Amino acid sequence: MSADLIGFLGVVLVAYLVPGPDFLVVVRSAAEHPSKGRAAALGAQAGLCVHMLAAAAGLSVVATRSPVVYDAIRLSGAAYLVYLGVRAVLAARARRSGTGTASPEAEAEAPAAGPAGPPALRAPARTRWRTGFTEGFLTNMLNPKAALFFLSVLPQFVDGGGSMAAQIFFLGILDVVVGVVYWFALVTVAARLRALLARPAIRHRWELTTGWLFIAMGIGVATVA
Repeated sequence: MSADLIGFLGVVLVAYLVPGPDFLVVVRSAAEHPSKGRAAALGAQAGLCVHMLAAAAGLSVVATRSPVVYDAIRLSGAAYLVYLGVRAVLAARARRSGTGTASPEAEAEAPAAGPAGPPALRAPARTRWRTGFTEGFLTNMLNPKAALFFLSVLPQFVDGGGSMAAQIFFLGILDVVVGVVYWFALVTVAARLRALLARPAIRHRWELTTGWLFIAMGIGVATVA
């Protein structure tokens, strides 16, 4: 393994260890259910694949050099984070007031008839996976910092003697694979929070805290150019 590749892996690991919106989405999803956490992790990495392909095709250059396009991505990402936060805060308040209903995640815990259970009980599990994947995907796809990583950081490890697009694709795939391993390990740890969240008071505080963190991140993304 070349020194450049080792250096790239080091940068990637540091980038994953610094908490960001995708970190919060994966941890929060895993605390609800491990399968939702894994779905959010795969969605987050799928969002990175969009940036990787855009960088390989040169589209990221257009996006980052055009203030209008860049701001559109940034504000869309900020709005989505605020949306996730507001939804979490409202859910916490509804549950505290007793007006909330059972979530799809809770319904999926109901015993099923037979190995897979009837369609009515299998649907919530599919909904849980789809919700987790969508949240992870949109969080990273609408994250302008992810685009900047593939445009400014990743090319520093590209050898000028070969195909730039092919090397960006290879390094991007390596980044995604490292991320999947990291996220799945994190999901295993975060899933242990489920026992704590079974307590109504702790679940209420958790949802409020993560909700306001999402809102704060969204405001930060919107206000920091």
